[in-house]
Amino acid sequence: MTTNMQKATTVECANCGAKNRVPSVADGVPRCARCSTPLRWVVDTTDEEFRAVADESSLPVLVDVWAPWCGPCRMVSPALEKLAGELAGKLKLVKVNADDNPEVGRRFEVQSIPTLVLLSRGEVVDKKIGALPEHQLRSWLESVLPNTSS
Repeated sequence: MTTNMQKATTVECANCGAKNRVPSVADGVPRCARCSTPLRWVVDTTDEEFRAVADESSLPVLVDVWAPWCGPCRMVSPALEKLAGELAGKLKLVKVNADDNPEVGRRFEVQSIPTLVLLSRGEVVDKKIGALPEHQLRSWLESVLPNTSS
């Protein structure tokens, strides 16, 4: 792991409430230190860090290409974060600000935001353009992710 990859966020365990540090890059699935429940994994990243954060992830990655001025992006973000919690241990949400990170946008041929790209080991599995309601996002993810049926 490189030095710039040492960023971590604090995530509260949905099961026991313990606060845990979740790194941007790690092998496997982040789990609660107290009860071992899988944790929500949401990472903000840059062009420079994208390969390590997203392409090399052992979990499927949902890339959210967004911008702070984009109303639909701000509307869909809470739904994506909620779904990342529901799918903890099965999905990593990686958020990329299109204004600050044009290489990711070029790579995925983003012409409109929000654009959601589902990756598995760096390969595009599926792509959605525009803000969808939470129930449609959930249905889409359940249909394309392995082992998400309840």
